[in-house]
Amino acid sequence: MPKSKTKSGAKKRFVVTGSGKIKRKKAFKRHILTKKETARKRALGNDGLVHASDAKSIRRQLLIPTA
Repeated sequence: MPKSKTKSGAKKRFVVTGSGKIKRKKAFKRHILTKKETARKRALGNDGLVHASDAKSIRRQLLIPTA
């Protein structure tokens, strides 16, 4: 049986915190920023957490055992 490999896309996009939550970057802050409010752009700069319903799928992609 070959070794399992992590999904390289998931590896680049997500990081697991010490408490086991999955951290992610927020979308929509790459371009076309002139029409977006300053407060919205500031909020998009902060990291977010992955929703619980998506966490199982991402854990499987990162080969992290489900707690």
